[in-house]
Amino acid sequence: MRGRTAATAAALLALTACSTGPSLENRGQVTASPGDSHHLTIGSAGFTQSDLLAQMYAQLLNQAGYRTSILTVANRELYEPALESGQIDVVPEYAATFADWLDAKSHGAGAKPVGSPDLDATMKALRSLATPRGLTVLPPGRAVDQNAFAVSAGYAREHNLKTLSDLGASKLKVRLAAGDECVQRPYCAPGLKKVYGIDITGIDPKGVGTTQAKRAVQDGRDQMVLTTTTDATLDRFGLVLLADDRHLQNADYVVPVVNRSRAGSERVAGALNRLNHVLTTEDLARLGREVDDWRRLPADVARTYLRDKGLLK
Repeated sequence: MRGRTAATAAALLALTACSTGPSLENRGQVTASPGDSHHLTIGSAGFTQSDLLAQMYAQLLNQAGYRTSILTVANRELYEPALESGQIDVVPEYAATFADWLDAKSHGAGAKPVGSPDLDATMKALRSLATPRGLTVLPPGRAVDQNAFAVSAGYAREHNLKTLSDLGASKLKVRLAAGDECVQRPYCAPGLKKVYGIDITGIDPKGVGTTQAKRAVQDGRDQMVLTTTTDATLDRFGLVLLADDRHLQNADYVVPVVNRSRAGSERVAGALNRLNHVLTTEDLARLGREVDDWRRLPADVARTYLRDKGLLK
């Protein structure tokens, strides 16, 4: 299966490399009637959460009467043009991140980010960028995969910390385990200082949510680690998240994005929207743990979840 996927991805690379710009080709389809192809290709970005979401999308669409296949293309620079051109029909995306990516594609890398902590504003910006490219962004669900900050449970108890505001008010000096870019990214060290008044004394460049970064906080070498809201391994390291109570992080809610001319029908939207009502951030974290720690296949984890929630017969 891996060889077949790699071969398909290689073919996709060749096709997209030859394309002169699928967005221009698809602009005339924006006002066309939404399509409803019988066979739909679901794209996955190749990491655990994307694989799980792609499997859930595929199984829900199968139940709705579609034939589906899943194509793994780990590079957004490849799978997004393939989505525009109809080589991929559906992908799970993240609202703010995808909005900023499309904005940079349309207006250059120096464009001011359009994603924000405001979900409504982010979705409006995202749809205005996606629609001219022949893409339809379906409603966001409850699940969000945002940057998040964790401290040791003992440190939180000792200083009575539940939120990032609590940490700022404590006036504690904080060494942060994160990626190198945290020094300048507005959601990281600068934002923590500006929005919360947290005294970041230094960045320990161990990466975002890596084992080394979490161990540094667990051992007390650092006081806080940059991770994500769906990190399923925090318990293992004795860490807890501090709530982003002033909404520093952007609204990276999970959203299905479809090629309008092939998968823009109400039937597709109805099948995928069923997941929005049940899937939570906590669910994504737990399901990711089953794949990464328990070594279960994403397809099996997705099927069990959908059946347990009454979404799959």
